[in-house]
Amino acid sequence: MTDRAAAPPRWLPFAVLGIGLLAVSFGAIFARLAQGEGVPSFTVATWRLGLAALIITPVALFQSHRALKELNRRQCLLALAAGFFLALHFATWVSSLEYTSVASSTALVTTNPLWIGLVSFVLFGERPGRMMLGGIALSFGGSLLIFWSDSQTVSAGANPVLGNVLALAGSWCFSAYLLIGRRLRAGLPLPAYVWLAYGAAAVLLAGASGASGAPLSGFGTTAWAMLAGMALGPQLLGHTAYNWSLRHVSATFVAVVTLGEPVCSAAMAFVLFGEGFAPLQFAGFALLLAGIYFAARGEKS
Repeated sequence: MTDRAAAPPRWLPFAVLGIGLLAVSFGAIFARLAQGEGVPSFTVATWRLGLAALIITPVALFQSHRALKELNRRQCLLALAAGFFLALHFATWVSSLEYTSVASSTALVTTNPLWIGLVSFVLFGERPGRMMLGGIALSFGGSLLIFWSDSQTVSAGANPVLGNVLALAGSWCFSAYLLIGRRLRAGLPLPAYVWLAYGAAAVLLAGASGASGAPLSGFGTTAWAMLAGMALGPQLLGHTAYNWSLRHVSATFVAVVTLGEPVCSAAMAFVLFGEGFAPLQFAGFALLLAGIYFAARGEKS
């Protein structure tokens, strides 16, 4: 039975988003642990999406074979575009964890509501209100504080400025993925959409891994456990929960929910990796999250 049959109870999308948020918050932790086992960033991203696509294949073919068989040219192009931006999102964001802290990376990669609001203004002519403008100002100030604090802190990472830029690029790509996914998801059942988006992204990332010389095999048991954990938890459970919710709530609201990710991930990184917070960095997080919240409240769907 697919989610086409009937509208779910009003509370269900919010509960599903909460579960998805908890699962997604483990993504940075698993990625950092896999990198510690010698797995290249492109390989981490490839297997996260590749394993998820393989696992969802029988479900998609069984439940959505008719929808997949009736795909039109427009849907195929949208699926390819969604996969392209999803691949770029994971390639840039996972790479950012090599250079900056988990807290900074996850805080900056979840700035989606800000960019979605700006795209709505530039492409659709939606004039931003005071709340949106205030959110932009707060987010900009918070980002500057994070960049400045990380550039002055040796423990922030090997190259925190580069890592923060990569995390921001990952946020831009995920915003594009959300906007495209919202349009594509309206005409497809969830298994079909997930299989197409994850599969396209995995193929693109596998090609990028091959071109960059990153190996796709030859890792230890711990590394494979981390890769499998990323596919099953953050990707299949977490992102699929987000994708299911796109059918019932706005892309902006889904983006707002992701604001909890840096908080959960930073707490786990503090416990597992001993990553603390500099005063300016903490102030930057607070400004950034407040700005994203107000920007999302001010965005008009």
